[in-house]
Amino acid sequence: MTNANAISSVNIKLENIKKTYNGKAAVDNVSLEVKPGEMVSLLGPSGCGKTTTLRAVAGFEIPDSGRVSIGDQDVTKVPAEQRRVGMVFQSYALFPNLSVAGNIAFGLRVAGWEASKLNARVSELLEVVGLNGFDRRSVLTLSGGQRQRVALARALAPNPRVLLLDEPLSALDAKIRAELRTELRRLQLDLGITTLLVTHDQEEAMSMSDRVVVMNQGRIEQLGTPRDLYATPASPFVAAFVGAMNLMPAEALGNSGFRVSGQTVNIPNLENKTGRLGVRPEVIDLKPLEAGQSAAIQGVIELVTYLGADQQVILKVGGDTWVARVENDQVFGRGQKVSLEIPQNAWLWLPA
Repeated sequence: MTNANAISSVNIKLENIKKTYNGKAAVDNVSLEVKPGEMVSLLGPSGCGKTTTLRAVAGFEIPDSGRVSIGDQDVTKVPAEQRRVGMVFQSYALFPNLSVAGNIAFGLRVAGWEASKLNARVSELLEVVGLNGFDRRSVLTLSGGQRQRVALARALAPNPRVLLLDEPLSALDAKIRAELRTELRRLQLDLGITTLLVTHDQEEAMSMSDRVVVMNQGRIEQLGTPRDLYATPASPFVAAFVGAMNLMPAEALGNSGFRVSGQTVNIPNLENKTGRLGVRPEVIDLKPLEAGQSAAIQGVIELVTYLGADQQVILKVGGDTWVARVENDQVFGRGQKVSLEIPQNAWLWLPA
């Protein structure tokens, strides 16, 4: 994709948004501001409220209470077609009877654009999304990635104030998805368009976003940069959902001591309360234990999976299952006893 003219960016602001269905809260008192030119992801499992939140911005859902603003305009009850938002769906939603150019131009024709300006805009967008020469092609002949580019160009055609993406890459295979999310992020930065993305894919959210909103049961669990969410999760839910995490109940013993997975560890400078201790798999170093040797934390290997760049090791530590990601030049076997060496600053304490 090539550079495009920057857009005059505006913010998106949600204030105490609530939406219920059959008495159950789908979105429960959500407040959020997406800054001008920023890309923010709504991340969470199915049913967490992220799509309903996006649809409230788009105008497809009217909140039971709260306020939605785009720029300095209160759009809470403004019809969707008057909000000047660009929307890209998971299913592409293209018109099969129209060509690539016809799909991109559809909204412009409805809006009454004159032919010369319409054709110029279509040509510009074909270049922006990397589809030069595809204008007369039927969308039925395109790959999934190419169809999503057409859907993106159609959403951008009328110069929307903001861009809304509803799981736009989830229907694509892994390789195309990785390529397109990189291109989509570059395009968003080039355009400077304020963008709100819904996804259940944490890698997609982390790689594309300035900030990520982790949602659970209609509420915001945490809002922060990808680095903040990964390094300092605010709750056990965020710790487990963002990246892999060994998260175990821990009993505080006093004097920096904790009882975790049946073993006692000393962790200075960590809040000495009963709760949960978390450790990322990639910070764990495994060392073979010979007969008679002991270690502060030791376990028995149950499964080793080769992953190319590294290997995943499943261990039984006390009565709990742990996961480690270690370099692939180390050789481990099922049933082998090992010590788990964990830097003191790698432990996370979280409330129960």
